[in-house]
Amino acid sequence: MDKAAIDRAKEHFGKLLEDQMKRMERVKAMPDWIDYSKIKPIKIGIIAGDGIGPFIAKESRRVLEFLLKDEVKNGKVVIHDIEGLTIENRAACNKAIPNDVLAEIKKFHVSLKGPTTTPRKGDPWPNIESCNVALRKELDLFANVRPVRVPKQGIDWIFFRENTEDLYALGPYGIEVDADIAIDFRLISAPGSDRICRLGFEHAKKNGRTKVTCITKANVIKTTDGRFLENFYRIAKEYPGIQVDDWYIDIMTAKLIDEKRRRDFQVMVLPNLYGDILTDEAAEFQGGVGTAGSANIGKQYAMFEAIHGSAPRMVKEGRAQYADPCSMIRAEAMLLSHIGFVEKGKNLEMALDICGQYEKKMTITGRSDGATGAAFTDYIMEWLKNPKLKETWEVYLKA
Repeated sequence: MDKAAIDRAKEHFGKLLEDQMKRMERVKAMPDWIDYSKIKPIKIGIIAGDGIGPFIAKESRRVLEFLLKDEVKNGKVVIHDIEGLTIENRAACNKAIPNDVLAEIKKFHVSLKGPTTTPRKGDPWPNIESCNVALRKELDLFANVRPVRVPKQGIDWIFFRENTEDLYALGPYGIEVDADIAIDFRLISAPGSDRICRLGFEHAKKNGRTKVTCITKANVIKTTDGRFLENFYRIAKEYPGIQVDDWYIDIMTAKLIDEKRRRDFQVMVLPNLYGDILTDEAAEFQGGVGTAGSANIGKQYAMFEAIHGSAPRMVKEGRAQYADPCSMIRAEAMLLSHIGFVEKGKNLEMALDICGQYEKKMTITGRSDGATGAAFTDYIMEWLKNPKLKETWEVYLKA
C-alpha cells in the first residue's frame, strides 16, 4: 500500500471540499432575480464560438436584429459581438475563459452563444476545462433549460437540468492516485438541488403544467442522487396541485421512445450528466440536436446556446455554410421570452416549427444536397414577416 499516494489524494480532496464549501456560501448569498423590465438598455452579447459557430451565429444575429429592430432603434436593447472565446485564444491563455473575455461577458445581461470546442485527451490543445462549464460556474447559471416540442406527436417536454454541480463541476479535478486507481468526484448539494427543483415547479405552476418528474439513479448512487431525490420531494410539498413522480435514468431513456408513455411527461428535473444525455436523446424527436436550443439561467445572468458541438469536421471539409442554425435560433426564441419579449419569442418558435416540422419547403442536410444555413434563415424570416404566421401554425397543429 502506497501511503504517500493516499496522503496526496486526501490533500487533493480536502482542497476540493474547501472550495465547494466556499461556493455554497456564495450560492446562499446570491442577490434576487434581475428584473429586465427595469433595465434600459438590455445588453445582449453575441459569442460566435468555434468551428461552425461563426457561421450559425451570423444567421442567428440576422434574425435577432430583425425581431428587435424597433427596440434597438429606441435604445431599449443593444446587441454587440463578444470576441475572444475561441479555442485558439483559450489555449494560448491556458484558461477555459481568458480573464479579459470573462470581464467582457459580465458587461452583458444576456448572451447568445455558438458552440465551442472542448479539448479531450489526445487533442492538440491543452487540457483546459470546458468553457461552457466554466461560464456556468462563473456566472452561476444553475439551470440548463431545454424544451422539446413535436406537437403532431403530442410531445411537449421541458427539461430543467442542474448546471453547476454533478460530475461536470469537478470533472477536471479528478486524481490518478497511482498506476492502478483513478478517481473522479461527484458533487450534489442541497442548495443546488433545491433551486433547480423549485425552478421546475415554478415553471409548471406559471405555465399550466400539471406534472413534474424527477430523474436520478438513486437506487444505486444512494448518497448524491439520494439527496437530489429527497430534496425534490421536499420541494414538491409546496406545490400540492402538481402531480409528481420519479424515474431512474436508464429506464427513462427507454420511456422517451415508448409511444404509450412518452406523452405523459411534461416537466423533468434532473442532475447535470443525466440531463446532458437525456436532452440529446429527446432532441432527436424534434429533428436532431441541430434543431434544439437551450437556456442557461441564473439570477443575474443568462446565456442561450445551441446544444451541439462545434463540428470541426464540417469546417475541415468545407461544409460549414451548410450548418443548421436552427439550434441557435431556437435558443434565441428562449432569450427573447426571458428578457420580456414573449410574443416575439413565440412567433419565432412558430416559424421554426412551420419550417422544420410542417411545411418543410427546404431541408438542411449539412451537405450540398441540402439548403445552406443562410437560405434556411431566409426561409424562417419569410414566415416571421407573414401576417398569417399564427393562423398557419394553428392549422398545422390541428392537422
